[in-house]
Amino acid sequence: MSTDVETPLREKTFALTELSEEEELFRSMVREFAEKEIGPLVRKMDQDAKIDPALLPKFFELGLMGIEIPESYEGSGASFFMAALAVEEVSRVDASLGVCLDVQNTLVNNAVMRFGNDEQKKRYLPRLAQNTVGAYALSEPESGSDAFALTCRATEDEDGDAYRLTGTKLWITNGAEAGLFIVFATVDPGAGYKGITAFLVERDFEGFTVGKKEDKLGIRASSTTELVLENCIVPKSNVLGEIGKGYKVAIETLNEGRIGIGAQMIGIATGALEHAMAYTKERKAFGKPIAEFQGVQFQHAQCATELEAARLLVYNASRLRDAKKPYLVQAAMAKLFSSQVAERVTSQAIEHYGGYGYSKDFPVEKFWRDAKIGTIYEGTSNMQLQTIAKYLLKDG
Repeated sequence: MSTDVETPLREKTFALTELSEEEELFRSMVREFAEKEIGPLVRKMDQDAKIDPALLPKFFELGLMGIEIPESYEGSGASFFMAALAVEEVSRVDASLGVCLDVQNTLVNNAVMRFGNDEQKKRYLPRLAQNTVGAYALSEPESGSDAFALTCRATEDEDGDAYRLTGTKLWITNGAEAGLFIVFATVDPGAGYKGITAFLVERDFEGFTVGKKEDKLGIRASSTTELVLENCIVPKSNVLGEIGKGYKVAIETLNEGRIGIGAQMIGIATGALEHAMAYTKERKAFGKPIAEFQGVQFQHAQCATELEAARLLVYNASRLRDAKKPYLVQAAMAKLFSSQVAERVTSQAIEHYGGYGYSKDFPVEKFWRDAKIGTIYEGTSNMQLQTIAKYLLKDG
């Protein structure tokens, strides 16, 4: 059978990891920035548990904090897939900056774009694109995986123009740097999840305080803080979406956020594997580089294969989201598997370094510490399994 004539089917063939010219240029730009600007600061930021203050303005200058925000709101007007690419490339160098970028783009910006009214978009999207870090405040001390058991309360103010929010939020990424917070509170505890409402809370609102900063195992430069709301006054004009429909805001944005975490995990695994392969070409045992031993070669091959599979899952979920096709299960699979792969690959990288891998003088122990959070935040691995199982076992 002749294969000289292109068929319609072949014309539509597209590899998930094949990048358009625009996507390739974008990835190269982010990679160069990460290696040159972030790379030299990684160890000190990890030690200090703080993002270097000079970096975030550069993120804004490059348009990385508003990747999907339309140009009409001073954003980059790019795709969700490109946001995932940026998270991957930054996390390949430092996962702390990767998650800062992820929360901004996949959670905060998307929530405002999707659920904000025209006035809210005009007020906040240009700031998020140009100079304001965002944070997403759902979790509470007694409300983690069971996020909708939250107790933060919103009561209508006496004058009827505002709500007063009271409660404590915990594990809030970007808490130290953020100027805008999406805070979830209930207007009616008796209504269960149907009482939950999302609010746009600015850092200087009366009654709002950023509390304790957590001292973490990994992603140490990324701030993870407590938020304290004591009769915090929030204008009614800052209700995001509808009263009692905050659960919809949370669910839809977290589904996107899980793809972003998947991108962070494949970035971490890529960085660790690249360091390990380079080191095994230099480290000698029994008179030759250990990369020449078949056992080491097979370990590299196994890591690379699992990483490629994880990347395919993440890219597929990203492209489905851009195509406005269902991606809930694919997002759960991408986060589940990529976080597992990141743990395995970073652990193997430490072993390739031998005793040096356990030392902070070498980079791979940090990749391993950073990888652990992937099975925990934005939905634990068990929550992803539950999502996948429900889909598989549903009737019809």
